[in-house]
Amino acid sequence: MTTTAFGGVRPVRVVLTGATGFVGSAVLRRLLDRNGPDGEVVVHALVRSVPPDTAERPGVRWQTADITDPRSLDGIARGADVLIHLASRVSGDEAACTAVNTWGTQALMAEARRFGVRRVVHLSTAAVYGPGPHRGIDVDEITPAPVSPASRSRLAAEEAALAAGAVVLRPGLVLGTGDRWVVPALAELLDRVPARWDGGRGLLSLVDVDDLARLIVSVACGPAEVPPGTHHASHPVPVSNRDLMKRLTDLGVLRTVAEDWPWQECLRRLRETPGQVSERQFALLAQDHWYRSEEIWRAADCPEGAGPLTRLAAAAAWYRDQLSS
Repeated sequence: MTTTAFGGVRPVRVVLTGATGFVGSAVLRRLLDRNGPDGEVVVHALVRSVPPDTAERPGVRWQTADITDPRSLDGIARGADVLIHLASRVSGDEAACTAVNTWGTQALMAEARRFGVRRVVHLSTAAVYGPGPHRGIDVDEITPAPVSPASRSRLAAEEAALAAGAVVLRPGLVLGTGDRWVVPALAELLDRVPARWDGGRGLLSLVDVDDLARLIVSVACGPAEVPPGTHHASHPVPVSNRDLMKRLTDLGVLRTVAEDWPWQECLRRLRETPGQVSERQFALLAQDHWYRSEEIWRAADCPEGAGPLTRLAAAAAWYRDQLSS
């Protein structure tokens, strides 16, 4: 049997929430990639219903649970070495987001404490800081001021995770196959405001979903033990909005624009052209929102990789299909 990062010879037992989501499915793949002939990781994936197309995947045991119902979580962490909590609600009203993100996390972390889970990783978001611009800030260099029910409840969830000894990760914008918000929002905004927004000067913290998954798995199961606490979890090098849009244009995902418009002109045009993406979300995607993220990659002994612009080529076909449908 393969020796594990936990000093034993049995497989590492990982409880994973959100295993069928955007980030969670990438983390599940990374966890299962660690398995050799003897099996290094056994994943207990908590889901509300077992997906029929993945029920027989080797190395993963699907378990039904509802994190809004503490009774369904009773005993889920028994015998676990690791808890990776990725499930969250990213939209909805205050009550719905609080039920999943705050109370659900509290119940889950109570189970982790009850059974003495040795490593806990909790995925949050840099959106807890609220409106920017943010320029190269360290963790909590400014007081978080979330403005949406999802972000407020996710900030509250961090408290429960930290009380359970978790490593809390706050990524910025996550790109890659499965992204149904960032690039689709850019495409809508480009239709409504057909120009380079404020010359594309805004610097953004981005991370490719597979790179984020590598980081999460390294923190959870790698030989380097990351102390509990909160960390930014984007690629360390910020990307300008101009470079991001150009890369997506070169890959045939977004259409070409020729003009630079000043920010106030961009806002005027946005307000004149209704759509789903709000003015606040436009600012998040177009203006400075970047966060110092070097420390977590070093602490986890996880190479940050080539960066999100390079990674976009692998997701380009998926994005093109999504935007054309």
